[in-house]
Amino acid sequence: MTDSPAARAAKLLHLRRRKLRKGEPVPLPLTMAAMFNLPGNPAGHSQYGRFDNPTWDAVEELLSHLEDAPTVAFPSGMGAISAVLFSQLKSGDRVLLPSDGYYTTRVLAERFLKPLGVSIHLRATGAFLDGGFAGYRLVFVETPANPTLEICDIAAVSAAAHSAGAIVVADNTTMTPFGQRPLDLGADIVVAADTKAPNGHSDVLFGHVASRNAEVIAAVKEWRKLAGAIPGPFEAWLVHRGLETLELRFDRMCSSADTIAQRLKGHPRIKALRFPGLADDPAHNLARAQMDRFGFLIVLTLESETAADNFIGGCELIQPATSFGGVHTSAERRARWGDAVAPGFVRLSIGCEPVEELWTALEAALGTA
Repeated sequence: MTDSPAARAAKLLHLRRRKLRKGEPVPLPLTMAAMFNLPGNPAGHSQYGRFDNPTWDAVEELLSHLEDAPTVAFPSGMGAISAVLFSQLKSGDRVLLPSDGYYTTRVLAERFLKPLGVSIHLRATGAFLDGGFAGYRLVFVETPANPTLEICDIAAVSAAAHSAGAIVVADNTTMTPFGQRPLDLGADIVVAADTKAPNGHSDVLFGHVASRNAEVIAAVKEWRKLAGAIPGPFEAWLVHRGLETLELRFDRMCSSADTIAQRLKGHPRIKALRFPGLADDPAHNLARAQMDRFGFLIVLTLESETAADNFIGGCELIQPATSFGGVHTSAERRARWGDAVAPGFVRLSIGCEPVEELWTALEAALGTA
């Protein structure tokens, strides 16, 4: 896709208009149906609620527009990841996962894929190219990784993995298609949790798989239909509505994160700080090359678990919560979930609050951490 992010955002808002007949509603109707009127030959029509739904179709159209690739919707980000792993891997295959990315992907692989004969290997995101990819069936990257914000070179990983005969899956949850486009950089498959910024209001779980490989999309769709890992129509309707404001919210969140990260730099209470937009961040040059924006996540490390908890709980404009990407600025101490990070490590998700008011609240909370 050669469109700019602004052009993609503008066209997104008018995709439905192209199909509207006179007198039809401009907003997307919600279709709640397990059964469809189906006399005679069922081919070419909605048949059953586990197979398809007009509301899914509409949200997949928006996601496909943003990804410039066919897209399949799922009831969560992990539903999307599961569909890819179980539809693409078989006994005897080797898969490479990030050791410092979202932990649930590793737990799923160890708990359910390994007993089926899939060999699981881990590698740090920042060193993902080290060691090559010989013998792997599937290489899974998450960049920036959650929660560390480490980055790997998607184009270089894709080229090397393809040379070794592997397919590349990129988890783009932290960036959305407005911040980074892994398919354009050579990845074969994108997975994402639309629970985060795409929906943006912290009120629904959702995910999607996108690929320009027709065989991959067919396998993922078949997995969804047979496994029953289907999104609810109401959840799809909510995500459709959230996507219409994604570009606006994402721009505000990323711009505010740029401002706040610069101000956090050098703060005496902060022992370590990671944000790809900082000129001295170890991944800054790579981030500039492969990302359209630097994102809305900032990670900072305070001196102790107590200091981190005091900062999060003492800020009037931080919502203490897991997950990220909503309109509210939120934060959590990730060590409580078992991530291999310091006790005072905080993942801060910048929301849509006015940036000066947000900074004032953050600065005050740091003073009492």
